[in-house]
Formats: sequence, structure tokens, C-alpha cells
Amino acid sequence: MSFSRGPKEPVPEVETTIWACTSDECKGWMRESFSFNQEPECPLCKSTMTQEVRVLPEVK
Repeated sequence: MSFSRGPKEPVPEVETTIWACTSDECKGWMRESFSFNQEPECPLCKSTMTQEVRVLPEVK
């Protein structure tokens, strides 16, 4: 039995809207499509969140 360790297909990156925590001490963020609330609070520190755009790997 052998396993191929050849080159992997590159994951395409796309501009994605996210919610980012406003707290300076927290680095929490989540994809907008994974949020259930109109304006979510940070799940880590409970601070408010703002929308940003980041280039992230595509999730299908």
C-alpha cells in the first residue's frame, strides 16, 4: 500500500464578508454566512462586532 504525497490542488481564495470583534484584546471573527444574527456579538468575549472584507479560502 502506498500513499501519494504529490502536489495538492490549490484552494481558491475569494473576498469574503466577515464579522470581526471590536475589542483590541480579542482576535475573534466569523464568516457572515455562518452568523445567525443581524448584528452578532463576539462568541469569545461578548463584545460588539463590525463587518469587514477579507480574502479567505473558499468554503462551499
